[in-house]
Amino acid sequence: MAQLWAALRQLPPAAWLAVLCAYLLGHMVGMLKWRLMVNLAGTGLSYRQSARCYFGGLFGTLFLPSIVGGDVVRVGLAMRYSRSRTGTALASLLDRVLDLIALACLAGIGVALLPDSLSATSQRLFWSVAVAVMLALAAVIVSLWLLPVRRFPRKIQRIMAQTRQSWRAMVAQHRYVAFALLLGIAVQGWFVFLTARVADMCGLHVPMHGWLVAWPLAKLSALVPLTQGGIGVREVALAALLAPFGAKPVLTVAVGLVWEAIIAVTSLFGGLVSFVAGRLIPSDQSIDDSRAASPGTSPAISAARVPLPDSQE
Repeated sequence: MAQLWAALRQLPPAAWLAVLCAYLLGHMVGMLKWRLMVNLAGTGLSYRQSARCYFGGLFGTLFLPSIVGGDVVRVGLAMRYSRSRTGTALASLLDRVLDLIALACLAGIGVALLPDSLSATSQRLFWSVAVAVMLALAAVIVSLWLLPVRRFPRKIQRIMAQTRQSWRAMVAQHRYVAFALLLGIAVQGWFVFLTARVADMCGLHVPMHGWLVAWPLAKLSALVPLTQGGIGVREVALAALLAPFGAKPVLTVAVGLVWEAIIAVTSLFGGLVSFVAGRLIPSDQSIDDSRAASPGTSPAISAARVPLPDSQE
């Protein structure tokens, strides 16, 4: 405890506040990325509505298991304003998948930068796992795409048809999806850089390629629904992953505690932003999913609301 406290005291309060502001900036970009994805699926969310939904989900992460618990809150809020509930759910899922791919890309960059630090067996294992995950994801997408709709009940048929239509709307604008992926890599890379800066100020000196490998994998471990927001799971994983780079576990835990404090304050601030944005949104802006899209809406929005034809397969 003495070593832990000594490491925490090395971080000046002003530096902590600066990192907090920089972390908030990263989430502002994350909000714009999420809005881009859901609007590609025809939801038609404004900036204010997106801010309420995104930061409400960020607030919910504090109280729900895993780091994706807040996604449920985010989708639930978005459905109050969205023109397509199915599109909202699908786009939010794809947004989370893009974040996972971004983390995998950063870890891959880190592995590529330290060929001498990892054995050939470890490198093969890493790339084998990465390829297996990508193939599994592709198999799920192809299966859902080829699944015969007519074998399911009518209500399920309609949901599946809307899902495919929302998917087509996003695929038709694949350049924006690729841009969202680049934004995800930039945001996650920014968080890795901030963590490395906090570590340096706490006396933990690890090369950047080490952080590029350990930080994304530690965050992926927080997907396991064991604790609220992945608290504790992430720190244990980070300490284990940084140990091969000579990092003392006590210093790694100190950095993890500082980072958890930043996440907690940001989440509380997100709850405040969501509350204020909700108060500023007129009640007549909530859109009932049963209401048809008004004339002049985009083709993507209209496509997400087309009734299921009898001949749909």
